[in-house]
Amino acid sequence: MLLTAYEARPLARKKLFLAIAFALSNPLLANTQAFAADENADSETIALEQVPVTANPLGVGSDQLVVPVSVLNGRELSLSRESTLGETLKNTPGVSSSYFGPNASRPIIRGLDGDRVRIMQNGVGILDAASLSFDHAVAIDPLVIEQIDVVRGPAALLYGGSAVGGVVNAIDHRIPKEKLDGITGRGEMRLGGAEDQKNGAIVLDAGNGLFAVHADFYQRETNDLEIPGYAVSKRKSRADGIARENRGRLVNSASRGDGGALGASLTFDNGYAGLSYSTYNNKYGTVVEEDVIIDQNSDRWDFATEFSELGKVVERVKVRLAHTDYKHVELAGGEPETRFSNRGLEGSIEFGHGNIGPLNGVVGLQFQDSRFEAIGDEAFVPRNKTSSRGFYIYEELPFSLSNADDLKLSFGGRVDRVDVDSKGGDDFGDAVSRSFTPRSFAAGALFKLNDQWSLSSNLSHNERAPSYFELYANGPHAATSQFEIGNADFDVERSNGIDAQVRWKSGKHAFNVSAYYTRFSNFIGLFNNGDIEDDLPVAVFDQVGATFRGIEADGKFRISERYGIWDLTLRGDYVRAKNRDTGDDLPRITPLRIGAGLNYAFNRYGARLDVLHGFKQSRTADFELPTDSYTSVNAMVTYLLPTRLRLEAFAKANNLLDEEIRDHASFLKDLAPQGGRSLLIGLRGEF
Repeated sequence: MLLTAYEARPLARKKLFLAIAFALSNPLLANTQAFAADENADSETIALEQVPVTANPLGVGSDQLVVPVSVLNGRELSLSRESTLGETLKNTPGVSSSYFGPNASRPIIRGLDGDRVRIMQNGVGILDAASLSFDHAVAIDPLVIEQIDVVRGPAALLYGGSAVGGVVNAIDHRIPKEKLDGITGRGEMRLGGAEDQKNGAIVLDAGNGLFAVHADFYQRETNDLEIPGYAVSKRKSRADGIARENRGRLVNSASRGDGGALGASLTFDNGYAGLSYSTYNNKYGTVVEEDVIIDQNSDRWDFATEFSELGKVVERVKVRLAHTDYKHVELAGGEPETRFSNRGLEGSIEFGHGNIGPLNGVVGLQFQDSRFEAIGDEAFVPRNKTSSRGFYIYEELPFSLSNADDLKLSFGGRVDRVDVDSKGGDDFGDAVSRSFTPRSFAAGALFKLNDQWSLSSNLSHNERAPSYFELYANGPHAATSQFEIGNADFDVERSNGIDAQVRWKSGKHAFNVSAYYTRFSNFIGLFNNGDIEDDLPVAVFDQVGATFRGIEADGKFRISERYGIWDLTLRGDYVRAKNRDTGDDLPRITPLRIGAGLNYAFNRYGARLDVLHGFKQSRTADFELPTDSYTSVNAMVTYLLPTRLRLEAFAKANNLLDEEIRDHASFLKDLAPQGGRSLLIGLRGEF
């Protein structure tokens, strides 16, 4: 059904686009970790500057941050790209995925999902409907993303009042920020995989030193996902009597999407000012209902400007604004059934003050105004309006002890005013207006023991205003197969957290280990109460005491430079979440995961082997089934073509053991497994 709905789209346009992307591609070797060394230096790697983390208000390198952070960009991002943001990041320590089939997936950070993880694009929040329902895709396509910053833990509060879990900032450079004289670009195409994807993207930037323009375009197409065995798990079939059908294929998981952007800016020695327009289109099957398709569209205007070296009092100013018009239609049997829309304006203005002695910091104002509406058979929340105004401050104070700047203290806080107004309706009662004033603060320290070792720690208090669906939901939610009921009397959600990191770096070797503990006095969760309404189990939003604690680690070690470069990578994470009021485990918590990888590079050749073992999850909430363990084995080879264009070809083999992999964090874990054994080939480049 999904593919026939697109028959009117000319096949010639797709072939032309892929041909252009192929012709203009060359390898993404600049500003990334070198995977293969130069032909004449087979034991050397490219030395790189620290990557600025744009989610940090002071723009420092990732190893200078007090908060735990991961940066995925350049070549490593290209090799990790999946069809959704959640799947692209799921191998990052501490990050899992809300996997709702291959087309909809949000990042989950340290066991926290939904509105507790703030999804941003170029430092401004995304307005869509992804946090409302797990079957709604995030309105960002990874094909055109240049960098992703993941800031973990409550200390990320500066980037939004709801960011108790962390921040994911997707950066696409659609507004050029630096002077450019000439033309640059990149292209990428890939074919195959478990979903038989046919994807391509092209990105172009041009400038004359003063005026810079940006253009990008992408297109993707997938078929139903190939899976090992049946979609329905044995446990689900035994527990609920659901027949195990459709062996080897995840029905209604095909997709088609495209989008692009135009941007331009004036660039100066001390700053820039620019504007961009982007559009996102995505049409995909929902998996949970075989005849339901979601047709998404999001149009967004962005304005951004930043200037530095302005004076001693106000040293720099940064402004970001984004207006979004998001909508999607859920089609049942080809007919519109429910329409969703989310329109609004979000922005911030940030002032960096001149140094007060060694003190360096920023103060800022953020705002958001959005109007959400759902009309149709599956509208389980009323029309509503959310307005927020926030003020934040962030300061860093370095100290010199035995070495230069070997101790850095950070502290900051924010206060918000949030109004969440329900328009009411037949199923939702009278109009209701709630106002909240959440206050949050954090303090941290980074201590460099020597050139190799450093320690960091953060303490935070976070308050979050309840979202509109936590307050006002009242109706059947087909995506979760539950009748969901909110509570308009909720108070602000409060939590206190602590995390600590040990970091080590020596030459080509590095690792870090993080541990954290977050205690909620009134965690807002969705709990099944055992009742039945409209033939669905009732799930009620409730506030309970809760704790989240865990550990995450990753490292990279150069094990040999003989006959090429050999690197060993290690990673792992674990989170435990408890309902303190009952002593029960909270639902959909990812189990212990441990992984290792071996990377090889020699001249034009590269190879990688990755193994990830996910342990069985038997610590489950009421009405939740356990999930079996799995071992995922993936491999990749790359080859830098001996051409003047320096094209790089790659091939990825996923799930080599053809394991039945089910993600416990997914609502569909017993209905939609990950893809089976598959091979994907691609070509990418940069000029």
